[in-house]
Amino acid sequence: MGNLVSITPEIKELEPKILIGIKKEVSVLTMDNVTHWKSFMTRREEVTNHIKGEYYSVQDYGKEYSFVNFNPAAKFNKWAAVAVLKKHEVPSGMQMLELKGGLYAVFLYKGMAKDFSSAFQYIFSEWLAKSDYDLDQRPHFEFLDHRYLGAANPDSVEEVWIPIKSKKH
Repeated sequence: MGNLVSITPEIKELEPKILIGIKKEVSVLTMDNVTHWKSFMTRREEVTNHIKGEYYSVQDYGKEYSFVNFNPAAKFNKWAAVAVLKKHEVPSGMQMLELKGGLYAVFLYKGMAKDFSSAFQYIFSEWLAKSDYDLDQRPHFEFLDHRYLGAANPDSVEEVWIPIKSKKH
């Protein structure tokens, strides 16, 4: 369970969102979140009309990525982004990502980023397996607002959004 505030997520319906940010292709082995976020945060004001104080750390794993046969070298797209109210010009070196709406399991995580792996393991190997849901093929993300105090702060709180669909199809 790690530093999950609750072992039971809140199930939420996400409204579609438009994000603009910096996308990088990474793996668990090559990911450098601190550098990625620093590069975005120094340029975030270039994104006009973004929602102030709200940030999205997005993982778009794609169809080939496997959580069952985990390979730390497997590549995925990682985003540091902000939400905007409507589509508009994207600054040079940034991209737009449209998050489709849908069902998500939302966990609250409190703690340092380096300690997240046990929470991640609980969500995918215990909670998901015992739940009424399957993983859906949509981006995963962490929502960061005023509660997020930095990767090295043990009092940081972030929302972890996992895309799900009902097993009863």
